[in-house]
Amino acid sequence: ALLMVPADGNFTTAIQKGDHKAGDIQGQTRQHARLLNLLGVKQLIVGVNKMDSDTAGYKQDRYNEIRDEMASMLVKVGWKKEFVEQNVPVIPISGWIGDNLLKKSENMAWWKGVDVKSQSGKSHHIETLQQALNDFVELPGRND
Repeated sequence: ALLMVPADGNFTTAIQKGDHKAGDIQGQTRQHARLLNLLGVKQLIVGVNKMDSDTAGYKQDRYNEIRDEMASMLVKVGWKKEFVEQNVPVIPISGWIGDNLLKKSENMAWWKGVDVKSQSGKSHHIETLQQALNDFVELPGRND
């Protein structure tokens, strides 16, 4: 599954915990993360979108902040910490500009990719979303 999170000012809203008693709504990204876990999804990619926004400005600090917050949130909604740390690539992208979608972005020279293990335990170095989808994701076996 691909879980998208915005790097712009909507990030906090997207992952907020919410309080049903007070009428606060849970963030949509948090809801999706919880549902993916409850549905038994075994492969997860996080796309940090809108890195081109004024808030993110292609900055490594903004990416690091979101990566760390996402890891913490994923664990809080039920994902195993070890899985999140070793098996979930968090990729900074810009869907609008095309950064790190098909090829490595020149706007994020600091991004050197991430090393993760696939569901079968194979190691992968991921720099783009296309690499994650083509190389990291493993199709489930089909029974006839």
